[in-house]
Amino acid sequence: MAYESEHTKFMRDWLAQHPVELEVQQSGRALWWDRGMHDLDEQASLVAAKVPQKPYYYDAN
Repeated sequence: MAYESEHTKFMRDWLAQHPVELEVQQSGRALWWDRGMHDLDEQASLVAAKVPQKPYYYDAN
């Protein structure tokens, strides 16, 4: 049997006792991670508008 940490066991038991939290977790993931650039024209314009950075940022010349 593979090693399972105390934290993993705790989280597995806690999520089994609180099934609503899985829905909250999934909605949070959808909010922050599962979103992408759906508009390819907008993505292309963002890439085209990018200004190249100087090798040494604080050089005045």
